[in-house]
Amino acid sequence: MLSDFARRVLPLLGHLEVTGDAPEGPAPGSIVAANHSSLIDPGVVLAALARRGVPDPVVLAAAGLWRIPVLGGRLRAEGHIPVHRGEQRAAEALVTAAEALADGRVVVIYPEGRLPRRHDSGDRDPEPFRTGLARLALATGAPVVPVGQTGARRITSGSRGKQLAGLVTAPLRRPDLHVHFGAPIRLTGTPAEATAQAYAAVARARRTAAGPGLSDELLPHEPSLSADLTERVPAPR
Repeated sequence: MLSDFARRVLPLLGHLEVTGDAPEGPAPGSIVAANHSSLIDPGVVLAALARRGVPDPVVLAAAGLWRIPVLGGRLRAEGHIPVHRGEQRAAEALVTAAEALADGRVVVIYPEGRLPRRHDSGDRDPEPFRTGLARLALATGAPVVPVGQTGARRITSGSRGKQLAGLVTAPLRRPDLHVHFGAPIRLTGTPAEATAQAYAAVARARRTAAGPGLSDELLPHEPSLSADLTERVPAPR
């Protein structure tokens, strides 16, 4: 399984630290919402979930991954959910995710919906969230576990050449990776309001993963609400 593969391979690439506001991992039927900073993020989060006793989560990911030989077959076999961005059937992913939650699976979603468009290897707060996470949580009543992760960009980030070089040299450098699980929250209100709540929680978890030195004054403020709920909600500043 991909979770087992991530758990075995990731220690070769970096030193993973996993912390949480609660001693146990996400409960069955929970949504795990994580910040998205690097192509290797899913492996980092899957390895962290395995450590927290969640061996077979369902991940929502770009549909293009299903076209990759071998990987696509594993994704289908394990019940992961393709997201067809920019297509009418994109909403089908949320329907499938709701069914997985009803079956007691833990569902992993990256609310930003894309990687940051920058080339440096530093960690920053998440980019604006799409409303899919909020709509899924409001429709199902599932608790949301905010997850912040740092360090993955020191393995892969930037241009394709830089990403390949980072991956090849990672076993020698073994950068520090930190995944922090925040306390579960229940999203409320409109999709835009719930998106703002989720953003604040994930940003707070990411800053916990980043370490000391960030005061509460730097935590995001609630953004103005978006009239079009299919668009991204601006990140708080």
